[in-house]
Amino acid sequence: MTVPTPLSAFARRPALPQRRRLPSAVEAARWRPGLADAALHGEVFAPAGEASGAALALALALDRLRSAAPDPAADVPDERPWLWVQDAQALRLGGRPYRPGLPRALRHRLIHVAAASPEEALFALEEGLRCRDLAFVIGEMAGDPRALDFTATRRLSLMAERHGVPLWLVRLAARPGLSSARLRWQARAAPSLPGPWNPQAPGHPAWLAELFRARAHPPGEWILRDDGHVLAAGPAHPGDLVPPAGDRPLAAG
Repeated sequence: MTVPTPLSAFARRPALPQRRRLPSAVEAARWRPGLADAALHGEVFAPAGEASGAALALALALDRLRSAAPDPAADVPDERPWLWVQDAQALRLGGRPYRPGLPRALRHRLIHVAAASPEEALFALEEGLRCRDLAFVIGEMAGDPRALDFTATRRLSLMAERHGVPLWLVRLAARPGLSSARLRWQARAAPSLPGPWNPQAPGHPAWLAELFRARAHPPGEWILRDDGHVLAAGPAHPGDLVPPAGDRPLAAG
């Protein structure tokens, strides 16, 4: 005959220690500024009526340079040039890079290529990615040109990985179709914080940035701000978006 155990016996047993929950692999791999990442090919989708795409690409490139481990054999700072390629439509929509408005550390190192067509822009990007003496490459293309298909993005990814040159491809007023890019962003301008000396003056640039596809990170959305020294990320909230300026038409002009 089995004697039932009184409930008080369970109450006297010591409680098992609660284990601290360890972050999952997905949580541990969540993207953040300054995170060392093997991805060398990223895309930034942005409206054509504002310069948020190119600005975010520059901020991400600088963030990668700042977070890179210094070369112990180098006795001088990294002064490698960088390449900016624009096709004709992107050049018409956003204009040429304005050197005095670029980050101070990059102004004198810019190599700019104005390509007449998407095909020429892709050729210039591939040639730039073959040059290991470049710090990084930024491409800016408008719309959805036929030449920029999955095969073309795959070639860009392979070139970037083979030669170790990071690439950020800015897509103006484009649809995020198939692509081999390792990190894919949607970006819009966000309100900047008041200036430190004059609250009426423009503050540091800010973006509402959504990482909607990545090989090693889960999707996420942040407000990114760059003060010229560090790229900081904060949570995104409703109302963080600047009213759109309106995309300009992509017809040739």
